[in-house]
Amino acid sequence: MLGGGSVGSQVASLLIQHRDELAARVGAGLELVGVAVRDLDAKRDTEIPRELLTTDAESLIRGADIVIELIGGIEPARSWILQALDSGADVITANKALLATHGPELFEAAERVGAQLYYEAAVGGAIPIIRPLRDSLAGDRVRRILGIVNGTTNYILDRMDTTGDPFQVALDEATRLGYAEADPTADIEGFDAAQKATILARLAFHTTVPLEKVHREGISAITADQVTSARKAGYVVKLLAICERLTDAATGVDGVSARVHPALVPRDHPLAAVHGANNAVFVEAEAAGSLMFYGAGAGGRETASAVLGDLVSAARRHVAGGPGVAESTHANLPVLPISSVITRYQITLTVVDEPGVLAAIATLFSDRGVSVEAVSQSVASGQEDSRPTASLVIVTHEASEEALASTVVDLDASAVVARVVSVLRVEGL
Repeated sequence: MLGGGSVGSQVASLLIQHRDELAARVGAGLELVGVAVRDLDAKRDTEIPRELLTTDAESLIRGADIVIELIGGIEPARSWILQALDSGADVITANKALLATHGPELFEAAERVGAQLYYEAAVGGAIPIIRPLRDSLAGDRVRRILGIVNGTTNYILDRMDTTGDPFQVALDEATRLGYAEADPTADIEGFDAAQKATILARLAFHTTVPLEKVHREGISAITADQVTSARKAGYVVKLLAICERLTDAATGVDGVSARVHPALVPRDHPLAAVHGANNAVFVEAEAAGSLMFYGAGAGGRETASAVLGDLVSAARRHVAGGPGVAESTHANLPVLPISSVITRYQITLTVVDEPGVLAAIATLFSDRGVSVEAVSQSVASGQEDSRPTASLVIVTHEASEEALASTVVDLDASAVVARVVSVLRVEGL
């Protein structure tokens, strides 16, 4: 095993503790021959027997049938995994960043020598989602995935919804509880969720989706007023990773899209009930229908559960013999930009409160081919250039992202709109 941190120490502890039971499941004994760490004397959440610790990772790799990589990051994880695969060893990893950026290279290396790369723990922690997408739904046609795949952001948004806390207060509490890192950028700006979206999209659509083609927006600009307004309208704000099949309306090209952004989710949708730091993945398949996978998305012991599940699978394969199963990317569908996505918006405006304003705004929507589903207007809320203003909330019907985004630009430039207060996509309807 490479890495003895919070997940690695739990894997080592559970592997040693349940050695006999795991051996019975596999049909052969499992021996943890060593754990490569940077510091032999570092304090660990769960102690690892001293005789297993080493700083010589390459010697461990050369002598192992199965290598578990839990150090994270790109290097030296990438080089060590390639070394392990080239030696014929199976590899188990929880490294979402590495898979998102170098997945094709690693899977090609595994296929070349008949080895297997396992990564159930890379998305959703303890939630079993990789195997269902790769195996159970392999004969179905997945249409769409909506995922809450980052526990930090879900905790923050859930707290803002349930307590009314502003963003910074909720983030500070997430940090205090250990849900957020000292530098929370990867979580709150959507980088972590985008990495997971590439993995889910590749599995669901049998297509390589480069990380740079995943549209990404974070939650740092979400305000308490937006969350309160969403609650009054029957929605909850969630950071979603959305992967879907779609057809570009302009070209007729069939392809796939992957995007990460905050969205309004109806309160009667299963994802709206995902609270705290939990994760959930909602899958819409042609034959199977709607499926929900829910549970702890992080945590040392929880993630260790997924790692050990992969370990049992890898060990069984070694006992049975035969080559590993190659990853399926045969579909090779084009990855379409977010402008091709069909969605709907909720747009909150501060408008000049005078006759003809609604008609002028309706014309702006009509000019872009966007249909309005609902409009609500509050009482006068202030003044703009000595003119009274009011708040206007508009929900659209489905339209292309390109048309909706252009409409927002037009609204921002309109003389009757004092300010575009917020724009949120509406998903899950």
